[in-house]
Order: sequence, then C-alpha cells, then structure tokens
Amino acid sequence: MKKVLATLLSLLMVLTLVAVPWQASAQASSALAGEYDITVWVGESAVDLTKKQIEDFNNTNEFGIKFNAEVHPVSEATSADQMLVDINAGADLYCFAQDQFARLVQAGALNPLGVKAAEAVIEANDPGVVAAATSGETLYAYPMTSDNGYFMYYDKSVIPEEDVDSLEKLIADCEAADKFFAFEAQSSAWYIASWFFATGCKSEWVTDDDGQFISVNDTFNSPEGLIAVKGMKKLLDSPKHLSSSSADEFANGAAIVVTGTWSFEAVKDILGDNMGVTDLPSFEVDGKEYHLGSFNGCKLMGVKPQGEDTVKQAALHKLAQYLTGEQCQMERFEALAWGPANLNAQASPAVQENPGLAALLLQNQYSRPQGQIHGSWWDIAKVIADDVKAATDEAGLQAALDNYYNKMASLFEMTEEEKNAWGVIGAICGTNWDTDFPMTEVEPGIFKSEPLELNAGEEFKVRQGASWDVNYGSDGPNGANVVVAETGTFVVVFDLNAGTITLEAA
Repeated sequence: MKKVLATLLSLLMVLTLVAVPWQASAQASSALAGEYDITVWVGESAVDLTKKQIEDFNNTNEFGIKFNAEVHPVSEATSADQMLVDINAGADLYCFAQDQFARLVQAGALNPLGVKAAEAVIEANDPGVVAAATSGETLYAYPMTSDNGYFMYYDKSVIPEEDVDSLEKLIADCEAADKFFAFEAQSSAWYIASWFFATGCKSEWVTDDDGQFISVNDTFNSPEGLIAVKGMKKLLDSPKHLSSSSADEFANGAAIVVTGTWSFEAVKDILGDNMGVTDLPSFEVDGKEYHLGSFNGCKLMGVKPQGEDTVKQAALHKLAQYLTGEQCQMERFEALAWGPANLNAQASPAVQENPGLAALLLQNQYSRPQGQIHGSWWDIAKVIADDVKAATDEAGLQAALDNYYNKMASLFEMTEEEKNAWGVIGAICGTNWDTDFPMTEVEPGIFKSEPLELNAGEEFKVRQGASWDVNYGSDGPNGANVVVAETGTFVVVFDLNAGTITLEAA
C-alpha cells in the first residue's frame, strides 16, 4: 500500500511540475499570441482607469496577447470627427457617442463584430444599446454605457412628493411658488420627442448595411401626435416654463429641471437635502393619462479596420470585448458613475441605489433607444414647439404637425446637389438656427456666402446638406460656434481643405 501511495504522489508531483509549462505552451501556440502597439481614445476622465484595465487584460487573457497601448483623452462627442479626418491615422480602439455611429459606418471606420462576439454582446447588454450599435443586420460596435437619458430633478421644499407624477400639478406648484419649470421643450428635439413617445408615436430611421439612411417610419403627424401637442401646450403656455436643461436653473429660481446624470453633482450642490430625483410625470388629455417618454442614449467602443492584419484585428476585438464586459463596466460605474449597459451590472444593488441612475432606469421603461437619426431631423423637429406655442386652436396644432410632416417628406426628396451643398446657419439675420444661407464654391474647396448683415456677438456655423452630420465651427469639424467680433456686412468664407471659417468685409 505504501508503495502504491508513493507512486501516486510521484505522479502528482510530475503533473504539477508540467502544469505551468503546458499553460504557457498553450498561450504560445495561440494564433493571437504576441505584442501589439496600439492607440486608444477614451474620455479624459477614463484615461487612467482604461490604462489599468488594459494592463489587467494583458495579465489575465488566455491568448498570450500583450498590448502596448497609448491611451489618449479624446471626447466621445468629437472622436468621430477626428477619425473621419484620417481613418488610417486614427485610434485602433475608440469610444464615441451613439449619434456618431452612422457616419462612422458610412466611412468604413468600424470593423464589425464576428458572429460569436456579436452573440455574446447581444445576450449580455441592454437591447436599446445593441440597437444603437447595429446597422442593417450587422453589429459594428461594443456597448459601453446606457446613461445618456433624462429624468426630473425637483426641489422638495417647493414640490410635494405626492405631485411628482402629474404634469398639471407640477405646473400649478411652480406657478403658485413663482418658480420655473425648466424643460428644454422649445430648443431641443431631443426633449420634444418626450411628448410624442408618451402617446405611442414613432420616429424610426432605417439605414442599410453601409449606414446610409433609406427611409423613416415617423408617426408624429397622427391622431396620437395631436394628443401629444395638446399635452405639450399645457407646459409651453405656462408663464413659468423655461426652455433649459441646465442644473444652474435651480440657483436662478427653478423648482424643476429635466436633465440627466451629468447634472447630479451640480444639482446636489445647489439643493442639498432638498434634492428630489425621479422619472418624468404624466399629462392628461381628454381624461386619459400619458407618461412622458424620453430618448436614451449611450457610449460605444469601436475597433478600427486593420487592413490585411487580420491577427491584430482579432486581438483588438478580444480587448474591446473585455473593456466593455461586465467587470470593466462596473469598474467605470464605481470610479466615474457611468451607467452600465450590461444587464447584470444594471441589476446590481450599487447601481440601483445610485439616485440618478435609479431615476434613469425608472424612466427607461418609458424611453426609446436613440438609434441612428438623420442629422437634419434635429432642426426639423425642434420647430414643432414654437408652432405649438403660437397655435390658438386645434387647427393651429394640426398645422404645426403638417409643417413638420412636409419638412420630413422633403428631406428624402433632396437632390445630390442639395445633400452636398454648404450653408451658413446660426442666430443671424433675424433667424434662430433654423435657416441655412447658401454658399457657392468659388474655387475648389473654397465656399462663400452672399453678403450677410451680422451683429457683434452673434454666432453661426457652416454645415453640409442642411444637416448636423457634417459641420464646422471656429476650431474645425464639429467645433465651437463662430462668434462675430464686430457689426457689419460680411461674406462668410469657408475653406474646406483647411477647415477654417473667415469673414470678409462685403
């Protein structure tokens, strides 16, 4: 018996000794094993955490992959613009807001997920975020967050808790207390959509596999749409309505501000213990209640195509899947308070107990995912509220919807020349970001407007195709508004090659 035990122990020792070399050998034999130099773009606040997470991947992945990563701070709002300047020079992995997705697909700046990776991502994440990363039947990016939505903050010293579910009671509370109800309903289509989603209306854009917009299923101009604008008018007609989503309005006399998680700390600093946070209220029309809807948006991570280097391409997808997995999403929540897209992470007690994210998740049951939206829609839809406020009867409300419908219809009737045309838009010449002043190409890449009477302090930008998909400001693509320095009559000169805008005295 002792001889048998000794033999078994000797065998176990041999197996133990060969276990580590066998594992190393398995890694070495992986088709992806090796070192890769890469560039990664993430938001500034996430740089240090991302470096740590990449190192964690290097130390734990089973494929023998090691990334030597340069991680740079690039805003998710502008990363697409930088990628599209020169895709080859862009980051290998980059994070971007979902409203930039269609442009990136159209430009070939995203390498789609493989079948198995797509299946895993679809199963693990919020369906709305998955939809935002999909064009046609193809998944092109990895979900990172699901926290770009809005809900209601309120001052508990002014607003009784029992009134928070009723728009009509909230309006009355604000008027009685001489406090503002801040809801950006007259200057942002993003917030205006709340009313239409409440009554079941849709505005769903369809793209092909190349990211091109081919149709839209929009039912805003419908009996349900008429109900929506009747509810909207209740707030617009209140003398205490303020078209704003800034947390600072609480310091300026507001009792309610509709905004998102990004305002949480600012609101808490102003209201302290009087801060209330909850989902949006319902409004009543003809005896029936409709809960206000909302958009919900997200951040995505994309993998740049690597040309003929399919091995590096596959390794990058392994890293992207890791960085957007449940563990890394929870780490970003804990460090940065980013709302996760991963379903398990969303259900965690820590996320559920965060007041802002809890309100967002409560509102999300009434929300619609912000998928791919044509860049012209934002200007077309935001005018609805002005027309509704000006209406004096039901016929006027219907006219507001008809005006919207006609503009939507004309969008798909644009010629290629109109889609490629450049124009000046801003708060200029008696307009308010709702009129494009045409520009003429006077030489290759140089465009000029007709003489415009501009006043000091006015602001404008240059954009293509009456859409915000491609626009230029004072500091290049998607840059800040150009501010007029002095009053006069000027020709706006746009140099597409240099990306610059100048004023030429007329």
